[in-house]
Amino acid sequence: MSNTNNNLQTQTSNALHNAIMEAGGKDRPPMLVPGNYVQWKSRIKRYIDTKPNNELIHYCLQHPPYKFKWTEKIVPDAEGSSETTTEWYMENYKNVLQDIRDQLNAKAEAVQIILTGMDNDIYSTVDVCPNACEMWKAIERLKQGESINVQDLKTNLYWEFGKFTSRDGKSLESYYSRFYKMMNELVRNQCDVTNHQMNVQFLLQLQPEWQRFMTLVKQSQELETVSYHKLYDILKQHQNEVNEIRAERLARTANPLALIAKKQPVYHPQNHPTHNNQYSSSRSQQSTRNRGKAIVNSSAPIYDQEPATVIEDDEMSKEKCNTLKFTMQQNTTLGATS
Repeated sequence: MSNTNNNLQTQTSNALHNAIMEAGGKDRPPMLVPGNYVQWKSRIKRYIDTKPNNELIHYCLQHPPYKFKWTEKIVPDAEGSSETTTEWYMENYKNVLQDIRDQLNAKAEAVQIILTGMDNDIYSTVDVCPNACEMWKAIERLKQGESINVQDLKTNLYWEFGKFTSRDGKSLESYYSRFYKMMNELVRNQCDVTNHQMNVQFLLQLQPEWQRFMTLVKQSQELETVSYHKLYDILKQHQNEVNEIRAERLARTANPLALIAKKQPVYHPQNHPTHNNQYSSSRSQQSTRNRGKAIVNSSAPIYDQEPATVIEDDEMSKEKCNTLKFTMQQNTTLGATS
């Protein structure tokens, strides 16, 4: 009888395993990778939440499974007889209550979820565990060194929140998706961030081309109560205008001279004398006029006169000097006589 019960249990387990494998091929749980145990544990639990029997699966991760045992059963001695007798039988999947069968199904599914999310190294270690509860504890022990301190985790998340910024050239959808994931991590780890801080950080880190629309949103919305999801819905209505602004900025950055040429008329030096040319021309004309006046009002310099005229002027100067000397001698003589 014992061998028969064991065979039935083995066949039932194999049937459940095959059914779960067939169902599990449609969607896979997240994979556990080195250094990612904390995130994997959270994602596995969220994956289990999508299952119809999620409460039983979560229960199997924390508690050992139901074990079949010998149970007594009261049966009549003969058909139609009022006398009864007690018989003992071994429980199996088919003769237990439906609640126990549901728990056993959840245990098999929990094992499959865990093993499907393992790589080969970890799989070979936890595969010997008899049930999902033991596997869950074994993985936690193996990855204990990779899980960082809770306080350090919060510090890193706060730092990431303060340093969060947009990336040049990326779409608003990409920016919103990154911000959404970061806020989920903050909430999951119970980091205190007010609604006003979320909204301010979300708006201030947008690209410069969103500046005008960001100001409109700040003026029209109450940042202490509105969610950043609604701010995103409002902003994405202006995506086409922002695309035009961004395209113009990129064109200006790529070829600034071409953009200036479109806005300014063509320059011709011959038609538009520069200030320096005008100033030089004015100075030249003024110098010419002054030179003419000087020539008219003053006697011609020696180097501009004829040679004969220069000689005559020298002789006249000598005569004047001799006359002056003679006069001075006369005056001296008369003064001495008197």
